[in-house]
Amino acid sequence: MPTFQLKINGKSQTVEVDNDTPLLWVLRDHVELVGTKFGCGIGQCGACTVHVDGVATRSCLLQVSDMTGKEITTIEGLSEYGTHPVQEAWKDIDVPQCGYCQAGQIMTASALLESNPSPNETEIRNAMSGNICRCASYNSIEKAVQVAATKLS
Repeated sequence: MPTFQLKINGKSQTVEVDNDTPLLWVLRDHVELVGTKFGCGIGQCGACTVHVDGVATRSCLLQVSDMTGKEITTIEGLSEYGTHPVQEAWKDIDVPQCGYCQAGQIMTASALLESNPSPNETEIRNAMSGNICRCASYNSIEKAVQVAATKLS
C-alpha cells in the first residue's frame, strides 16, 4: 500500500492508504480528525468542506494521491481553541441547531472572508449556497458571516 506525506493543520502526517482514498476518509479514519463530516459523498452538501491551499474544497471528492504538497486545513486547524472570528460569530448568533453541517459552513465562510473581507449579502449567499443545512439555519448563517466580517475588519 502506498504511503503519503500530507501537511494537515500545519503538521506533517504520514498515511498508508490506497491512491484513490478520499481525503475525507483519510482525515476521519487515519488521522482521527472527525470534525469534517460525511454528508453525501458526491460534493453536493458541503459537510466535508476543508481548505486546500486556502480554498474551500469538498474533501469527499479529493483523492489522497493529489494532496501531496498541499496545505490542508480542517475545522480543528482553523483555530486551536475555537476563537477564529467566524467561530466566534457562530456562537454570538447561536447558529447551530443540530450542528452537523456547521464545520463545513464555517470552513466555507472563513475561506470567503479570507478572499473577500467585506462581502455583501449577495456575495455571502452565493458563497454559502453550496452548503446544505437540513435545519434551514440559512438566515442565521448569513448574519454570522456578516458579524464575522466586522470582527475581521
